Amino acid sequence: MMKRSTVNILASYIDALHPIIYINHFDFKVIDDAIAQVGETVKCLEFNNALGLVDFKTKSPMQECDLEQFLKLTMDDGFEHETFLVLKDIHGELNNPKIIALLKKIAENNLYNDNYHAAILIISEITVIPRELENYITVFDIPLPTINEIHDLIYEFIDDLEISVEEDTINDIALSFKGLNEFQIKQILNLAYQDGGCIDKEDKLLILKEKEQFIKKSGMLEIVNFTETVDDIGGLENLKKWLARKAKVFANLDKAIKFGVDVPKGIMIIGMPGCGKSLTAKATASLFEIPLVRLDVGRLLGKYVGESEENMRKALKLSEAISPCVLWIDEIEKAFAGVGGDGGGSDVTTRLFGQFLTWMQEKENTVFIVATANDISRMPPEFLRKGRFDELFFVDLPNGEERRKILDIHLKKRKKWNKDIDSIALIKETDGFNGADLEAVVKDTIEMAFIDGRTIITTEDLIKSVKDTKSISSTLKDRIAQIKDTVSKIDIKPASVPDKTNEVKEPLIKAPLKSHAIET
Repeated sequence: MMKRSTVNILASYIDALHPIIYINHFDFKVIDDAIAQVGETVKCLEFNNALGLVDFKTKSPMQECDLEQFLKLTMDDGFEHETFLVLKDIHGELNNPKIIALLKKIAENNLYNDNYHAAILIISEITVIPRELENYITVFDIPLPTINEIHDLIYEFIDDLEISVEEDTINDIALSFKGLNEFQIKQILNLAYQDGGCIDKEDKLLILKEKEQFIKKSGMLEIVNFTETVDDIGGLENLKKWLARKAKVFANLDKAIKFGVDVPKGIMIIGMPGCGKSLTAKATASLFEIPLVRLDVGRLLGKYVGESEENMRKALKLSEAISPCVLWIDEIEKAFAGVGGDGGGSDVTTRLFGQFLTWMQEKENTVFIVATANDISRMPPEFLRKGRFDELFFVDLPNGEERRKILDIHLKKRKKWNKDIDSIALIKETDGFNGADLEAVVKDTIEMAFIDGRTIITTEDLIKSVKDTKSISSTLKDRIAQIKDTVSKIDIKPASVPDKTNEVKEPLIKAPLKSHAIET
């Protein structure tokens, strides 16, 4: 049952002569009940593609016809009676010029003829808005349940079944339900109860699995499977310390919110290619113990007017549906390149960017954004303003101590580490190398040792591979200089602590370390 406040908003739109109301929803029963409440004395005529004209109340077929015939048949009813034309799943017909013209005619009659009262209600889970009808259509989204309403749904469910559930469990699963509609919440509660005969904290995993289904079916977001943890990051101690702090908030989110702590918004990680930004996104999800979903803005671009914006809206709603989650936008500068430029493509990008900024500013959900970027000189400056993200971090090329850790880890992964390797010598030889460069050095060294029939890797072997490897500092010298110049002009924290390798007088590699190499 739709909330009374939502029904009242729908009624106010109709009273204010909004001629076409587009209701984005999948549950026709819920919408039918709302329309029936709004139009108790109104004549309702319903169309669907399966049966044509049907009786709105009984759903009995009245006349077989297509949408064009239905609109011609019913458009004059507004003169005789106050009428609702309820059109279901007609999004596929909204590219037909005749359909557009008929809808526009009815809308204009409703707006400009005092003797005409016919409101059009389009109900579909897919939103398609022809440019010719943009000024006549009002998109009406059914609000998702608030946290208090979710609590009420859970209490109603457990009362009906006469089962007892701990208060902490109710609070935990209520937060996990955020972003789902009433229908979905009830379905999952039923599934949880049928699965174990009770409702407990273990059902959070079930909720997560069900949420993942929504993502997979949409095709707009990608669920990223990962094994990396924060211990897999070589260095970046400032960044890891900051993430650990936020992780404590996520681990006790309900208590944190009640205490007055703001829900963490997200982080922007800027820096050199191949220095661990993508790895950090995965490690963040692992640390927070929540799913990782990736948003590819390019995948959202559509060929029809307004399609890209609608896809963005749906993608963001989907991320809310699976929340709490980490929403990863990789190379975000490419996604929004061209904002503010001239031409059709840049206009779409500008609208998507504005849509995304508004969502970031207004969102009250537990979607934690991890945006990674190499070249922020292409980013609009308003994106980097304080308040968009909780913090901005700069990931520089790894310093000496970080390079030591990275080499050590790659050798340990391949079981080729030994205590005789001179880490000090390697630190000096690998100045300007990124994580990907160092991984390549280890791979090449091990391959040559295998070809030569040797089982032991020496310092000399590694140095030889270093000399044969072109580092990122030499291949992308100008780009790196540009990145550093841009970063120097903004307020941004370093991800790494100061290098202390110059103070070290003996080899640093003494024992196995938990972290392993930074990836691209």
